[in-house]
Amino acid sequence: MTYNTQIDKNWHGKLNLVYAKRQDSTQLIYNHNQAPFKIQRPFYPEGEQICHSVILHTAGGVVGGDSLSSQIHLQADTKVLITTAAASKIYRSNGLPARQIVNIQVDEGACLEYLPQETILFNGAVYRQDVRVELATGSSFLGWEITRFGRSARGEKFVQGEMRSHTEIWQNNIPLWIDRQYLPGSEEVFHSPHGLAGNPVVGSFLWVGFPISQEIIKQARSSIVQNSDAGVTRLEHGFLCRYRGNSTSEVRSWFTNIWQILRVSLLNRGNCIPRVWQI
Repeated sequence: MTYNTQIDKNWHGKLNLVYAKRQDSTQLIYNHNQAPFKIQRPFYPEGEQICHSVILHTAGGVVGGDSLSSQIHLQADTKVLITTAAASKIYRSNGLPARQIVNIQVDEGACLEYLPQETILFNGAVYRQDVRVELATGSSFLGWEITRFGRSARGEKFVQGEMRSHTEIWQNNIPLWIDRQYLPGSEEVFHSPHGLAGNPVVGSFLWVGFPISQEIIKQARSSIVQNSDAGVTRLEHGFLCRYRGNSTSEVRSWFTNIWQILRVSLLNRGNCIPRVWQI
């Protein structure tokens, strides 16, 4: 299948979600979406306290000139898990950049598990993503980001285009973690040890809000995938895991294991894999 890079119409998708606690249940009380965004009806596989939401991108992919904007607000004491229905595909650009902005507000005592499925950047894609999370006292955020550069199953490398990513986590106007990434597509960067080192997949896993015990750090490090560049870093108010390797399923399995450990140890929850991942 080929994709026409001369696009007459670009998407300017918008999503605004507000969650509130109502009678010991976390409920989606406000939902406004503009194509290509849609949100599935909330469901509760773990009981009424934890609301699971799945975001859909109905256009099937993102092209140059598209802009996506999401506003997510968790009011006090809510518990929410958000994921996406499928991997995000960023197609080769026609010269214009594609942009996604995500702003998240987590009020006092609330917890967000933000676990989008992986992003695939086609060779020639020009993409920027900005994520900002505002935490209140006693709130927490758990999230990951997995990116594949090029459709490597077809032998494609990311040697044209560029990716920029800017993530900020704040709590009470104090920065907890700020991460800026820039990766220009080229053979040199693809093979450089300071770039991808020949590995098409990178990932970041982040927990912020409360300090992490040394035991959890040890468990995360002991499960690091062999034959990959990976590491675990302790933060003042959480911890960070990084991955650079060849397999999306590999990094996803590692991140999922760590996520389940945190659910049991810190969130007093059981193992619950979103059903959309199993389709």
